[in-house]
Amino acid sequence: MTQKETTYMRGLLGVILIFILAACASIGRPSGGDYDYEPPVFVKSSPAVGGRNVSNNRITIDFNENVQVEDVMTKVVVSPAQKNIPSITANGRRVTVDIRDTLLPNTTYTIDFSDAIRDLNEGNVLDGFAVDFSTGDSIDSLRISGMVFEARTLEPAQGMLVGVYSNMADTAISTLPMERIARTNQLGQFTIRGLKPGQYRIFALNDINRDYHWDRTEDVAFYDTIITPWAEVLTVTDTISTEAGADSLITRQERNYFPNDILLTWFNEGYQSQYLKDYKRPERRKITIDFAAHSDTLPEITLLNGPLAGTTADRWTLLNTVATLDTLEYFITDSTVYSQDTMLLAVRYLRTDTASKLVWGTDTLRFNYKEPKKSKGQLKKEAKERERKIERILLERQEAGDTSTVILPSDTLEITFLQFSSKTSGSQELARPIWFTVDQPLTFDTIPEEVVTFAVKRDTLWDTITAPRIYRPDPLNLLSFKADYKWQPATQYKLTIDSAALHSVYGLWNAPYSAEFTTKSLEDYSALFVNVAGLSDSAYVEVLGRDDNPVATALVENGVAEFNYLTPGEYYMRLFIDRNANGEYDTGNLLEHIQPEEVYYYPKKLVLKKNWDVEQTWDIYDTLIDQQKPQDIKKNKPKDNKKRRRRPDGSYIDDDTNEYDDEDEYDDGYGQDNFFGPGNSNGVRNIGNGRNNFGNGGFTRNNRY
Repeated sequence: MTQKETTYMRGLLGVILIFILAACASIGRPSGGDYDYEPPVFVKSSPAVGGRNVSNNRITIDFNENVQVEDVMTKVVVSPAQKNIPSITANGRRVTVDIRDTLLPNTTYTIDFSDAIRDLNEGNVLDGFAVDFSTGDSIDSLRISGMVFEARTLEPAQGMLVGVYSNMADTAISTLPMERIARTNQLGQFTIRGLKPGQYRIFALNDINRDYHWDRTEDVAFYDTIITPWAEVLTVTDTISTEAGADSLITRQERNYFPNDILLTWFNEGYQSQYLKDYKRPERRKITIDFAAHSDTLPEITLLNGPLAGTTADRWTLLNTVATLDTLEYFITDSTVYSQDTMLLAVRYLRTDTASKLVWGTDTLRFNYKEPKKSKGQLKKEAKERERKIERILLERQEAGDTSTVILPSDTLEITFLQFSSKTSGSQELARPIWFTVDQPLTFDTIPEEVVTFAVKRDTLWDTITAPRIYRPDPLNLLSFKADYKWQPATQYKLTIDSAALHSVYGLWNAPYSAEFTTKSLEDYSALFVNVAGLSDSAYVEVLGRDDNPVATALVENGVAEFNYLTPGEYYMRLFIDRNANGEYDTGNLLEHIQPEEVYYYPKKLVLKKNWDVEQTWDIYDTLIDQQKPQDIKKNKPKDNKKRRRRPDGSYIDDDTNEYDDEDEYDDGYGQDNFFGPGNSNGVRNIGNGRNNFGNGGFTRNNRY
């Protein structure tokens, strides 16, 4: 071959090589395949599920794909309850559990993963997975299933411990660990497995300290009646299709477990140990004492030093507090007491002892106060401010025609006005009063009418009318005043109070006060009338904002709750049965076997528009319990990655409405069917078809309402 031919061949080979390399390096769009919507599939375990005479503390579980175990500490539980937390790890397709406690003889063990297992790549949840085995010759197989909600808000309880006792004593829940346990999944569902035949009491518990029994500060739920688990065997017929399209029928045995309809609603008693939390003297004429818990009894306070030593606080103080009596603010009214830089007080109060009982005890408290030092610049600034205040007061009195003699403080004293203010802005709601606050107790409970001028604007002129009564509605709250009035819509008002018309117990007077405001027109509001069906007890309807907090509350009277002055917007509704007719929602009490008051949600959003009246009929038993609360305001939603789930007909399901849709809806990964069924006018709540052995059943709340 000639040199020219050789060069040509080398060039040709080089071009071919470049094309080959380019083809290898090019990035193409992969063909892919169907998205993985299926959770991991259990393959085998060692020991086998249902194994007997097991002595090995290590359990391995294999799946058909790589898996992960999430939130082991809050989702996975082992029954019976373990003193030492088991080690649970995932490696590839295998999950390994090392039980660190000594295995008990002749005992059924259950490892309940709840919704902790999911595949590694797509995060599809394997919900309700559990394995069980026995260290003896037989295995206990009965189960109890249900759901747990928060009583006040119907939020699904996520990761809450649910357990049973065969010990029927009331003290078992607070002294003994639960015998068989499970955790709720992200929908609030639970199944307790491995039960022996017998009778049980069931509880749900937010077990903060992991001791598997209830402490009075922890959230708790209880069922009113004793439960006897049982099972029934059913013959089920299935249709099997071959690849050729031929169908054949086969029968098999299926075991259903009951009860599968337990509804637990958790609450917190609000119990706190009572003790002296803090005490201060923020001002010379004021001391504060804070307690850790609410109380119905005031402390007994005795002065131990000074000219009034031996006298009690009611002689030289005024108390400003709230109804719960846990934050106490004492205004010292006697100058011989507040002039003392150091006050020694004997405070006798109820406190919690080691047996959790309230007993009287006495502490000696020292209250010190030292006047803060002021710089020369501050003193000059205050002197100028005093001069301006004095000039303003004299000018105001002169303009008002007041020629009476006024004794003003000397220039050596700081002039401070009594602070009197209102929370009303330029716009006033029609159905609400005006609230006023002062910074020191006044010498009267009702502001005298003669010092108040109240006027309404007619055209361009102010017309003086009878002023509303301004009074202190709460005798414990010394600093808050209220003015009730039947406001006219779209009307401008002006309220003024003369200077030096109000006096505090320390002799301070007010500066002139004036406030102008305009009430809203009727067209600015919406009205809502709720016709409630199914009630036999006193009840209240609450209109809720998007934060699930009430913006208005009304008593159901003659089957109707009325809301006449609602600001247009989007709202939701909740109803609670006021069982004791005290006008407020009451939580439960475990020791006294009192359930929290029953709550229902209207399942849809309400849209209220300006100048519209809306009439809504609501049967509180007409919607599934776990479907009542609208998704928009539900806080405890599954935190898993949302994925579309295609149905056999090619559509997608909307899990918020349980309706088919051709849109790209998303699945929460649980595939939950309706759990609790509709109820009836007798207060009965039924349970519909469900999952995790949740079958058909009836739920009555045991007539506790």
